[in-house]
Amino acid sequence: MNNLVIDLTHGGVKIANSLAKKGKNVLAFDLYNTLNDIDKRMLEIYDVELIQLEDLANYKGGMCVIYPIHMPLSFDEIKSYNPDLNYAFKSHHEAIKDLLNDWADDIVKIEVTGVKGKTTSVFMLKEILLDENPLILSSLGAYLYEDKNELILKKNISIAPANIKETVDLAYKVANPICKIADGVVERTNHRKYNCAIFESSLGVSGIGDVGLLLNIAEDYPISKGRSSASEAKKQVFRCKCVCIQKEAFDEYYSDIKHEKTNTFSLNDSSSNLFIRKVEYDLNQTSAELEYRDVKTVNDNMISGEIRLKCFAPGPHHMSNVLGVVLTCLSLEIDTEKIISGLENYKGIPGRTDKKTVENSIIIEEINPGLNTQSIKESINMINDLNDYYVSVGGDYGITCEEIDEEKLADYLNTLDCNLILTGDVGLSISKKITVPHEFHKDYTDVYDLAIKNNKNLLFIYRSDYRKLSQR
Repeated sequence: MNNLVIDLTHGGVKIANSLAKKGKNVLAFDLYNTLNDIDKRMLEIYDVELIQLEDLANYKGGMCVIYPIHMPLSFDEIKSYNPDLNYAFKSHHEAIKDLLNDWADDIVKIEVTGVKGKTTSVFMLKEILLDENPLILSSLGAYLYEDKNELILKKNISIAPANIKETVDLAYKVANPICKIADGVVERTNHRKYNCAIFESSLGVSGIGDVGLLLNIAEDYPISKGRSSASEAKKQVFRCKCVCIQKEAFDEYYSDIKHEKTNTFSLNDSSSNLFIRKVEYDLNQTSAELEYRDVKTVNDNMISGEIRLKCFAPGPHHMSNVLGVVLTCLSLEIDTEKIISGLENYKGIPGRTDKKTVENSIIIEEINPGLNTQSIKESINMINDLNDYYVSVGGDYGITCEEIDEEKLADYLNTLDCNLILTGDVGLSISKKITVPHEFHKDYTDVYDLAIKNNKNLLFIYRSDYRKLSQR
């Protein structure tokens, strides 16, 4: 059986080399034509053959095609290059699950997906599980925590499924830096520094999770040239042993799926397994009373109870993330006091609803590559008195596969009565579509200067990678 790995841009090199190390016969197709010289040399070292799809005509027998979930090609298009091959198709996510099949059975593994809130939820889980020395993959980087000390394994890393394997491999090298030489063979020791792993994934999960957390389907955007969607890709969460999912998303997209360990959470629906009885929102610390009923755990138990907590969740969309995190921890039977203290320790992460004071100005930053109209609306709605704030909206293009719907955003901004400032390339384009009074500043740093100079508070909403803006 030949294995053809498609897409070397989003982790395919890692998958191809990992399969080759296991003795598989591996071919690779550079779908987006982005292969650099270093990765090309690595493929050569592991005898991975680079081909074009036309070259499939030269092969016989079986062909397992390993493809990204967002692949713009259809299976029929691939088959057309050689209809006589015996094809099997496996997603990158499925390939990663196979590659990690015998990895760390004795640790807690959590996979987090959803349209919004993934990174925030990962770092809330980190605070709760900090005593377990968590290994983390997030959109902000790959990290290992030991005795509450943070070790950055890799900063510039995507949340493509292959980078779960990359994170595991990086942690292994850190834990086993000394090589032994015996009979000419170089070996690493076999130590592990972490007792749990939390992996963020964009379009679905690999299925290795003891718990898979699906936060929301805030926007069901199309993928694969419209042949699939975000909700279809994220359905992979049901491959995990236990699933925690927003009740509204479950009812709309997955009610036909039968999974014996599915738990739901909701801000408003008291028929869910976890819901809010009472909440008082605050920009500094929100207080909430939660009730949980018949939560199915990974240990085959069913639990019910209540939790009172204080956390950094200034708006309902943040509180929804908190509910997903709490339900995940309840499913793992983590002590409620540990959940409460961990959430109280969570103070936000840079750029993701980050609140700070500069001179006389309160500045709230919402810097996220996945911002869309709904998330912008939710950010603005968490401010009680917009008259006290400049509201700045803007950003960059080309940072995610999902671009912003300008018409929808413009329609929403036209309903606002506030001190509106648009900035960046997104702001420039939107400024031509709205009719309400506003200012435009090409350079987003001008907005900070303006707020501080005029002693005004600032809600800064910017569609970009925080790592780029943090260099200012």
